[in-house]
Amino acid sequence: MAPSGQGTVMLNIGGNVGALIIGTPARLHGHEIEVSPVDAPSQRQHAAVRARYVRGGVTYCVVIDNLAEGRYAIWADGPEPLTEVEVRGGAVAEFTWPENAVPGRKLLSV
Repeated sequence: MAPSGQGTVMLNIGGNVGALIIGTPARLHGHEIEVSPVDAPSQRQHAAVRARYVRGGVTYCVVIDNLAEGRYAIWADGPEPLTEVEVRGGAVAEFTWPENAVPGRKLLSV
């Protein structure tokens, strides 16, 4: 999984649709992070942590767009969500993954 190139990122947001960026430690590169609406934990969607070039270096994160406005659970490895975040329409919510939290499964070899 190569890092994304430098440049503009397009997100599908606006109206009642927002996005979520989850910043992670580099050790999570290639791991899957799952999110779900708080009231529908079985409706999970996921994305892999990717290296992304930013001014001054590389950051590791998950970017999930096209999320309906509302509260979302972020899942680690376990039966309970790691945390909840509010996603607002037309905006980007952000969360920083705790250093000691264990992610879900690894999808790709890095």
